[in-house]
Parts: sequence; structure tokens; C-alpha cells
Amino acid sequence: MNAIRVWDLPTRLFHWTLALLVLVLVITGNVGGNAMVWHFRCGYAVLSLLLFRLLWGFVGGHWSRWRQLSCTPSALRQYFSAQSSQQRYLGHNPIGSLSVIALMSLLLLQVATGLFSDDEIANAGPLTVWVSESIVSMTTQWHKGFGKGFVLLLIAIHVGAILWYFVKKKENLSRAMLWGDKSSESPATASLDRPLDWLKALLCLALVAALVFVLINAVPSSL
Repeated sequence: MNAIRVWDLPTRLFHWTLALLVLVLVITGNVGGNAMVWHFRCGYAVLSLLLFRLLWGFVGGHWSRWRQLSCTPSALRQYFSAQSSQQRYLGHNPIGSLSVIALMSLLLLQVATGLFSDDEIANAGPLTVWVSESIVSMTTQWHKGFGKGFVLLLIAIHVGAILWYFVKKKENLSRAMLWGDKSSESPATASLDRPLDWLKALLCLALVAALVFVLINAVPSSL
């Protein structure tokens, strides 16, 4: 068996930091009151992380790149076929690829609607001044209702799939996301995971964080 570096350090840090921030967002959103200060801060952090991951999908490690995600109808049919039932994937399998896209898209939508939401009590997103009251009302309903429910549902499915792989297929997906390596019976391309790559990730994160900072402070000059 060959140990292959699949998940580079930036991808692993993204994954676990995002999980922690989403947990804090759920808690602070339910608590409300003064906790909303941290709800907003964590929301901005999640937006920065999601934008970083979008960018890292083009310049990051081999297995973290978007071109490695295969969730076309033909790939899904092949994955569910009897011939492929025992096939092991170094990166994301077709269902995993689909879940990554779905979860990231939904989280991005959830954070985006939060920027335009207003609880009409003491908390309003920084971009509510840019849109009409009807849009604010619509985004608030989604952010506090269906959007939140869908995010929790996808997370539950994600965790359930990890447990299923661990119990049924004896494959510990979490360990690979912790330490980065997976075992392969044959040689395979490894993701670059050097200090130089970490520096590249830091530059990408700094870039998107600056964009988020500009975005949330983009208040019309007339106000």
C-alpha cells in the first residue's frame, strides 16, 4: 500500500474551521441578543472561507481542484453500478463531489442572504441599505427559515455518510481529512503540500478576506 497525500493542509484547515464556524453560527443564531455580534463575525469568516475554497479549487493541491470533482450523470450511474460498488476513490467519489458542490453552494447562499437580512429588532445585515424592503423581507425569511433547515439537513446527511463509510466500508474518511494521507494499492498523483503552497494559500485567504471587508463596508456615500 502507498501513502498518498490527498488533502493538503490548507484544504484540511478549511474543512475543520468551516465546520466549527457553522456550529458557532447555529448556536449564536438561536441564542440571539448579544451573541449576534459573533454570529455576524463568524458569518463574514465563513464567506471568506468559501471564497478561499472557490479560489483554491483552481490553484490548490491536485485532489482539491475542481476538475477532480466528478458528478456527471454518467459518473453517478457508474458509481451506483454493481461493477463499481467496491471501487475506492482517492479523492471525492461522485456522490461526495455532488455533496461538496451542494453544501458549498447552500452555505454561500445562506451567508449571502444573511448580508441582506434584518430581524427588525436590533440586527441588520450590512447590505440591507442597498436593496428594497421586499428583498430584505424575502432574504430574511430564507435565512432564518428554509435556508437554515436545508443547511442542517445537508450537514446531517454529510455526517451520516461518513459514519456509513466507517461502519459498512471500513473506510475512515475523517482520518484522511485530519492527516491528509490515504492508502492506495498503486502509485497515484499526490497533492503538493509544501510551505510554499501554504504561503500561496495564505495569500489567497488574505485576498478574499480583503474583498469581504470591502464588501461589508460598502455603504453608499449618500447615507
